[in-house]
Amino acid sequence: MELRPRRAWRATLDRSSGLEEGVRVPIKIMSTVEKHQFQAEIRQLLDIVIHSLYTDKEIFIRELVSNASDACEKLRFLQTSGQTAIEPDTALAISVTTDETALTVTIVDTGLGMTHDELVENLGTIAHSGSKAFLKKLSEDKKPDASLIGQFGVGFYSSFMVAREVKVWTRSWKDGEPGWCWTSDGTGSYEIEPAENLSRGTKIVVQLKPEEKDFAQAWRVENLIKRYSNFVSFPITLNGTTLNTVRAIWSRSKTEVKEEEYDEFYRYIGHDTEKPLYRLHFTADAPLSIQSVLFVPPRNFEEIGSARGDCEVHLYCKRVLIQSKPKGLFPDWLRFLKGVVDSEDLPLNISRETMQDSSLMQKLNKVLTSRFLKFLEEQSEKDAEQYDKFYQQFSRFLKEGVVTDFTHRDALAKLLRYESSLLDAGKTSSLSDYVKRMPSDQKDIYFILAPNREAAEASPYYEGLRAKKFEVLFFTDPWDEFVMDHLREFEGKHLTSAEKAEIKIEDPAQNSEEKLDAAQAEELAKWLKASLGDRVAEVRVSQRLVESPVLVVDSDKFLTASMRRILKSMNKESAPAKYDLEINPNHVVLARLNRVREENGVLAVKVAEQLLDNARAAAGLLEDPRTMVKRMNELLADVMASK
Repeated sequence: MELRPRRAWRATLDRSSGLEEGVRVPIKIMSTVEKHQFQAEIRQLLDIVIHSLYTDKEIFIRELVSNASDACEKLRFLQTSGQTAIEPDTALAISVTTDETALTVTIVDTGLGMTHDELVENLGTIAHSGSKAFLKKLSEDKKPDASLIGQFGVGFYSSFMVAREVKVWTRSWKDGEPGWCWTSDGTGSYEIEPAENLSRGTKIVVQLKPEEKDFAQAWRVENLIKRYSNFVSFPITLNGTTLNTVRAIWSRSKTEVKEEEYDEFYRYIGHDTEKPLYRLHFTADAPLSIQSVLFVPPRNFEEIGSARGDCEVHLYCKRVLIQSKPKGLFPDWLRFLKGVVDSEDLPLNISRETMQDSSLMQKLNKVLTSRFLKFLEEQSEKDAEQYDKFYQQFSRFLKEGVVTDFTHRDALAKLLRYESSLLDAGKTSSLSDYVKRMPSDQKDIYFILAPNREAAEASPYYEGLRAKKFEVLFFTDPWDEFVMDHLREFEGKHLTSAEKAEIKIEDPAQNSEEKLDAAQAEELAKWLKASLGDRVAEVRVSQRLVESPVLVVDSDKFLTASMRRILKSMNKESAPAKYDLEINPNHVVLARLNRVREENGVLAVKVAEQLLDNARAAAGLLEDPRTMVKRMNELLADVMASK
């Protein structure tokens, strides 16, 4: 440390010099300026901090405000612990001023302040953190109450990314301690000198480089404070105007927050004018310290034309923004959520911009996602009507989760809702309620995909299940069957498409005496296979048809007709589909076809082809109806000719 005299001026009367009273002359006084040199390795580290550590220069505002908040928080804790500070009536606050002419940004806090030794220790040593040491002491004293942000002691030096010089005026909270001024240009040395007439706290003046003059503009600084530090516990003023008027409601007890405050906070954080559909105020101490408020918007913005968005839940550490819309905090299928997650357990990297421990982010993801799914399940039981509103808007996201998220698949399955053959139109059922209603002789959960309920009830695939009085879920979303293919089972029951249902009707009701016996049915099946050739993989006698003469089933036991359509729309169908044809031996059309094939083979083949196309049309598999229409006209002509 180098000591050198400080030059000063004073008014004096020096008769021997011939100067008149009031003339100012330079004199030497005892006050000294201390010049400290950083060690070589410290200068190297400082260079890294200034030029490489932070991705955005704007971060320096966040860091200085965070340090100011730390200083206020420390003093508040000491005061509540019974210790007395100087100027006890001075409120804890942070003020920021900008000067475009002087190119300065000034940040003042009325917090702890620093002594001479603390200045040397905290600002003269890179990577030393007063906050970290303070927390360590609190931990040793078993009083870990103070909410402090700093962990590494390097945030202050981010100011040199934009500054050609930084001055720090500070006075400790302790009685009898003088004030000090710390000055550095960030090149590897700093000066400390006494400063008189200072109030308690710290004042930092950042003298900006000319090329960084934008940071002297009030609007720019206002945007940065509102983005990063809007929820700091202490009032922040910019050029006399208070900025942080929205409170960090997630850090308050749920019993203290009014409904209007939640709504106001959602409008602020969600950029919306309406009230949220749901909110979850969630606090946990184990396995992680978490304070969060999550909102479900009143509508699905992706559905009304917006592009696929990101999850708008922002990550904070002790009310200071760490990452906006962080990747991995929630699974992608929960991207409709908005809100805040604040955790004191975040092991941030030295620049406080990213997390060091990706496994902890995964733990956060698991805890938060599980809690939100539990919340949805609770809401579905508490208010089914409100949950239906949510489901209408966001069911696609839940289904996406079933397909992509194995960890939460079972919990998501409980949230699915479908219309049922046992419920009135418009009413929906959960899979859990379906299982509770299942008769003892039913082993599977059955579903059918159709454009609407009426089409499902008219489907040939539904006939046998209806005859057996088995409940069937009606799917109208083409992706529902894809979801079931990934879910496979629920509460030990297989999820089975009606198309693949293996059921047998013992005594189907008959509307006609014309029917085929077992031998005739087998012979007709062989003839149909020979007549239709490669258009069908197999023809067999059905055990489940009641009213329809025939139906088609995908020959691949793992695929259904609707699944084929989905794969084709995704350009993922690898080979042409082949279908099995099932025939109803108790239907009059089949009985008469069996007779006609011996009398008029040409007409019989046309009827067989028409029956196949009719079945394909019923299954939604007939892409080009022109051949069928032409054949139908020929059959009509034959019928008319016979009259």
